[in-house]
Amino acid sequence: MDGARVREQEVVGRARGMSREELLELPAAVDLETGNRALGLGRSKGYQLAKRGQYPCKVLRLGNAYRVVTADLLALLGLAA
Repeated sequence: MDGARVREQEVVGRARGMSREELLELPAAVDLETGNRALGLGRSKGYQLAKRGQYPCKVLRLGNAYRVVTADLLALLGLAA
């Protein structure tokens, strides 16, 4: 693969997901949108999974909001400390 194509894929990957550095700087719990971004899930799919109790890591329901536990998210992604 040529250099331009590799750089293009890196930029696209960053736009869809999160870098390792971004993930490691997250607070103790994040909103569902951030969790979805880290896992590469779309908004609708992420909310659908959370509502069904099938989200791939621990989600807390606080009133009308969902929060993803960052420690579980990092463990799922293989970045646990």
